[in-house]
Order: sequence, then structure tokens, then C-alpha cells
Amino acid sequence: MSRHIKRSDRLEISILLKKGHSLRSIAQAIQKDHSSLSREIKNNSTKGVYDPLKADAKANYKRQKSKYQGMKVRKDPELENYVIESIKNYQTPDEIAGRLRKTYQRTIVSANAIYKYLYSPYGQSLCIYLPSRQYHRKHRAKAKGKRELIKNRVFIDLRPAIINQRARFGDWEADTLGKPNSSKSVISGIEERLSRKLLLSKDQGLSYAMDGFKKMLNPHREISQSITFDNGIENVHYQELKLTSYFCHAHSAWEKGSIENSFQRLRRFIPKKASPDKYTQEQLNVIMDIMNNTPRKCLGYSTPEEIFNEQKELFKYRGGASQG
Repeated sequence: MSRHIKRSDRLEISILLKKGHSLRSIAQAIQKDHSSLSREIKNNSTKGVYDPLKADAKANYKRQKSKYQGMKVRKDPELENYVIESIKNYQTPDEIAGRLRKTYQRTIVSANAIYKYLYSPYGQSLCIYLPSRQYHRKHRAKAKGKRELIKNRVFIDLRPAIINQRARFGDWEADTLGKPNSSKSVISGIEERLSRKLLLSKDQGLSYAMDGFKKMLNPHREISQSITFDNGIENVHYQELKLTSYFCHAHSAWEKGSIENSFQRLRRFIPKKASPDKYTQEQLNVIMDIMNNTPRKCLGYSTPEEIFNEQKELFKYRGGASQG
């Protein structure tokens, strides 16, 4: 079946609608998909009436407008250079458009227009900087044996609402980045839930991950109020952190969604099959700097670093009192 509905199709649609034919029978008659026909009538009718000439005019206008949106970036050299530099700094089209809107208090360019530019011949080479859209977390194997050694766990069901709602500063999530079995070292990470600030540490192996968590938390000990883990064996000695701790349910790592999402974004820099052995702490620091200074939609297009610093000052001003 042809994808686009032509003017001749619209004339036939109008005639058959007036004769009382059903949408399915009309779709079959013009050899179009039923859902496509439904969208055509819904989107291109005028005041509830399907006029074939007006419908054709509306469709052509939308098509031309769509093409213009794709060229909007290309036709503005200053905007194009800004988009190119931002994409190369691993910002997404939505983050770029949102940051521009936040800065100038008006819409400069839409995320959709930036995507159209990237998918055009002019922006194709920049697509390698976009995060993967087909990322899927691996299903963890069924927990056995040693995974039951984590004693006295408090599960996430009992985590206070103020933490779940990100209404308090100083609540962290912790995890280790997946790695090939041949790798000796591991990349550990913690993320502050409210600001989304991410910290990374290269550690000698899973058994040293807790040491990495300590090292990352120590400079922020005064503002730290809780931490959430999954049930990985590396978290057996969680009590060494001397911090209120919560645990996800078995096979439910998604319950600590903040760091899961950040690790997905981290894969732009450290691919799935890459060995942590090949990365230095200095390289991880550069990656952290990029990610923590990238505007985020969930933060109103502020950066994690900006929100973290603001909240830290507010925390000190309140004398360290818990929010809420």
C-alpha cells in the first residue's frame, strides 16, 4: 500500500463518506490502512466536516511546514554552529532546545527541528553523539547463594515518601556498571536523587566497590541522608557506610531508576562491551564533568551541577535540617 494519501484519494474518501460507508470499507477501497484513514479524517477535517479540497490544502501546508522545520537549523549559521557544538558535547536535541528556551525566554528552535536536521544529509555525521534509542537492560540471572548474604536489609517499600518524591536533598542511589567477564576492574557510581549529580569511581573489582562508594560519599558526608542499593553481592558490607540504606526487591534494579538512567546515558562514553580496565579515573572525571554540566529536561533545563550546588548551599543555610 502507498504510504501517502493523494488528492484523488481524498475525493474518493469524501464521496464514500457521504454515501455512509464505514472507515474500514473506505480504507479497503482506496487501499490504505484503516488507522491512516482515521488519522487523515481527524487531522484534516475542517470544523468536523471532511472537505477533500480543504483537506488536501491542509496536508500540503503541514508537509511544507515539516520540511521547513528540518531546514530551520541549516538556514541559520549561528544556530547551526550552536547545535553542532552542543551535540558534540553530548547534549540531546531536547536538552539543546530547552536550554535555549530557558536562556532566551522563548522558543528558538524545537527539539523536533533539531532531530530533522540531524537526520538530514547535513547532520548525519553528528548522530553518533546521540544516546542509543534501543538500549535494553540485561535481565539479571536469578539470585542464588551469596546474594542472600546481605543481612538486615530494609526494602524500598519502607523508604519514606519524601525520598521517593525527590523532595529532599542528600539521598543517593548506588550501582556498578555492567562489564565483560574478562575485566578485572569495575566502575562504581552514586547519584544524588534530587539533583541527578553523578559520581564515578574506578575500583579494582566488585569486592572493592564499597570502598569506591565510601570514597565518593566522604566529601559529601554532611549532606548525605540515605542511599539505595540493589541486591548485588558487592553491597554485602553496606553497613560500613554508616548511612541509612534501602534495597530494591530481587530482580528489580529499575526501582533505583535515577542511576539506571544515568548509566544508560553513560553508555555513550563507555559502550556495553568496553572493559573498565581501559579507562582511567582521569577519563571518568572528564565524563562526569560533561554529564553533570549537561542541562536536563527533568531539572527544568538546569544542570545537575547547578542544582547540586544550589541545594548544598540551601542545606547549609538550614543548618543541615531535613527538608519537608
